[in-house]
Amino acid sequence: MQTIGLIGGMSWESSAEYYRIINQEVNRRLGGVHSAQCLMWSVDFDAIKRLQHDGEWDRLAEAMQEAALRLERGGASFIVLCTNTMHRLADAISSAVSIPLLHIADPTAEKIKAAGLRRVGLLGTAFTMEQDFYKGRLRGSHGLDVIVPDEDDRRIVHEIIYKELVLGHARPDSRQAYREIIARLIERGAQAVILGCTEIMLLVSEEDSAVPLFDTTTIHAVAAVDWALKSA
Repeated sequence: MQTIGLIGGMSWESSAEYYRIINQEVNRRLGGVHSAQCLMWSVDFDAIKRLQHDGEWDRLAEAMQEAALRLERGGASFIVLCTNTMHRLADAISSAVSIPLLHIADPTAEKIKAAGLRRVGLLGTAFTMEQDFYKGRLRGSHGLDVIVPDEDDRRIVHEIIYKELVLGHARPDSRQAYREIIARLIERGAQAVILGCTEIMLLVSEEDSAVPLFDTTTIHAVAAVDWALKSA
């Protein structure tokens, strides 16, 4: 089994889900009392959040590079960045280490294509929905047609993530707001919706949508197990 290196804490709520899913999946495949061989470097999200909203991406890149280097020095075989938004810095992270980074968008896109779908809605932080680092990879590398909510809906999605979900709060009224936003994406032709923030799976599930939801947290965590066990 290869050693999974996890950069977590963004937020710890979703990082805990990564740890749970990875260990459960390893045990499901190997049986007995098997669990994952992994390392996690978990950051203080308060500092990360402030730098994100201040646009200090160079400083964030340095922090992510340092986290990846710590994991590489600790014996990690590859890096799993437990957040969609910070994949804006995927190239910077990869350039700092000699081990590969498992990009969250790639296994997600492969799942969507395997389901025979092409036009997808994307929910996430404002950074993920509005900037091109994520949508561009889905479009350019995987040929997907990506649509995002309108400006008002993007604001609602973003605020619920940062004011509630990163704190582990899943409010019924917020779930209803997400349901309505998902419905509007479907009206615009979305054949599926990507839960492109690792905390969204704490709020909504398949029963909240008339089309398939692709939960990036679960997909990424399972893909990490695939990588860890591919030589086993």
